[in-house]
Amino acid sequence: MPKGCLVITVSGLAGSGTTTLCRNLAKHYGFKHVYAGLIFRQMAKEMGMTLEEFQEYAELHPEIDREVDRRQVEAANECNVVIEGRLAGWMVKNADLKIWLDAPIMERAKRVARREGISVEEAFVQIAEREKQNRKRYLNLYGIDIEDKSIYDLIINTAHWGPDGVFAIVKAAIDHLSPVGDAGEEEKEREVG
Repeated sequence: MPKGCLVITVSGLAGSGTTTLCRNLAKHYGFKHVYAGLIFRQMAKEMGMTLEEFQEYAELHPEIDREVDRRQVEAANECNVVIEGRLAGWMVKNADLKIWLDAPIMERAKRVARREGISVEEAFVQIAEREKQNRKRYLNLYGIDIEDKSIYDLIINTAHWGPDGVFAIVKAAIDHLSPVGDAGEEEKEREVG
């Protein structure tokens, strides 16, 4: 690894492979895995709601999103942590590496259907509706357009690689990170000095 304390964010839409990648990174590097989706699901369970009900509730109660995001930012104060969440890259501004995973919606629907034991059609409808609600909520709450990928260092279409391939790409990125952050900064310092 390039330096002793890394903070990595992994973001992506449902079924894109974020959890698989984060688990692989945590296992390989010994990172702590902070999972915003799990926090959200736990909060839904605590309130006795289904995920869909809690999603609707969260639209009307911005404190839900703020609490999930607060926990993500708090986790970024630790060393060697991978933070998973749709807004993790936006919330953890000083992350060493910000990753976005993507795949076409039908591919993601197939993955979610397998994982949840539902039909592909049902998964597709759930994903499409959830993404529409989330986009609206993130715009209203933070002014963040989830479709803006300009903040990410690495964007991977996971339809092209299996979990091992995605991990290999990200591992190469981590292992070759510049120890001073932005490699261009090092050049500027030499020119000034």
